[in-house]
Amino acid sequence: MINLKKRTDLFMKNSVIILAGGQGKRMKIDKPKVLCEVLGQPMLEWVIKACESADERNICIVRGFAGHFITNYLNGRYPTVLQRDRLGTGHAVMQAVDFLKENIDGNTLILCGDAPFIDKETIKGALKLHDEKDCSVTVVTSVVDNPFGYGRINRTENGISGITEEKDCTEEQKKIKEINSGCYWFKTKDLLDVLFNITPNNAQGEYYLTDCIELLIKGGKRADAYISDNENVSLGANDRKGLLKLNTIAREANINKHLDNGIEFTCTDGVTIGNDVEIGAGTVIHSGCVLTGKTKIGNGCVIGPNTCLCDTVVGFDCSLNNVQASDTQIGSGVKIGPWVNLRPGTKIANNAKIGDFVEIKNSSIGDSTSIAHLTYVGDSDVGENVNFGCGVTTANYNGDKKFRTTIGDNAFIGCNTNLISPVKVGNCAYTAAGSTITKDVPDGALAIERSDAAIKEGYGDRMLKNRVEKFNAKKEEAKKGLKK
Repeated sequence: MINLKKRTDLFMKNSVIILAGGQGKRMKIDKPKVLCEVLGQPMLEWVIKACESADERNICIVRGFAGHFITNYLNGRYPTVLQRDRLGTGHAVMQAVDFLKENIDGNTLILCGDAPFIDKETIKGALKLHDEKDCSVTVVTSVVDNPFGYGRINRTENGISGITEEKDCTEEQKKIKEINSGCYWFKTKDLLDVLFNITPNNAQGEYYLTDCIELLIKGGKRADAYISDNENVSLGANDRKGLLKLNTIAREANINKHLDNGIEFTCTDGVTIGNDVEIGAGTVIHSGCVLTGKTKIGNGCVIGPNTCLCDTVVGFDCSLNNVQASDTQIGSGVKIGPWVNLRPGTKIANNAKIGDFVEIKNSSIGDSTSIAHLTYVGDSDVGENVNFGCGVTTANYNGDKKFRTTIGDNAFIGCNTNLISPVKVGNCAYTAAGSTITKDVPDGALAIERSDAAIKEGYGDRMLKNRVEKFNAKKEEAKKGLKK
């Protein structure tokens, strides 16, 4: 026989409210605190991703101070409501009353936008307890060694009897190590029944969301607490020191995750790896590496030292030493560095070699091509097995528009060649050292563009006379000083 209640529950839609109205004065910034970053992502983004990973996507964000920054950041992903006056957590939820009424028969998850370590396991686990025990409210808690400053959970045989804030705790209650994380599951209808009954009768003159819990319990509703296995679930940041602590915790957690996946770290000093970064087994990460965004690195690579990759894909068996790369695709067997800058739109094929002091921008580099050193390649399409001599420059910008340079397979670009785009160098074509190429070079041809050398006898002696005399005078003074 079908359980009609359970079948109805399947079609109930849960809601999520993320509280993001805090100013964060102690951060000393002119934007909301929730946009401060942990491992390169705003704390708000961490919370949103946790909800999405738990399949909770009906989200509303309550913004406050400088709320336009949040609106701009979200760019229409989720709706927002404005809390004009910061009058507490309960008051913030009141601003989303219309959003809550849209799914009144479901449940509502309320989260703090500045507590980035909430995770899908905690969200799902708390919801399961919430449903199984038919609670009006379920508080997410954690057990910590030092509970100072946090609200304590008062448990009973049937659930919890309430939350006591630190300043109101008795000496016995101060010994309780189970604390309130600031994360709650409510039955939406029950929350709405009591939300507008809370009052600001407290020292801060604010509407506390925890007062809703007290009212529900007094009304005979069931309240319980879910203890998260995540010891950091309640952690937030009120100042830069707190933010540094969050970054340190997240950084170490990600490194440990990759260690478990077979990644070698020769030294973790200065190493930062974002949440969305993927690294293949057998890859070595040296000190000073910062890997962020959607960066993906294949197996058997050597990355670093001092390499920064953002939204960059790296193939297998690559070596990147002192490389800066953003929005770049790198094939397999590629050797790059040291001191290389790969700008957005760069694509490097397999087995290419990019040497020291090279910058590449919005260009494709073919298989087995060598760009050894001291070269700039911008807005170019380079073929296979091309060799660049030292000091080559593609002049892609005329002050008004940018043009592309095309270089065919097996071409040889002599040292100190200037390629004035738009220009095409054919397959197996050769440019002589020191040439400035302004015309297309046919396949198999040699291009030489040099003016005849003009030698003016005595010019250097005249122009450099004063400079040489000053230098010789300094040498004589130095000799006298040594004799003394």
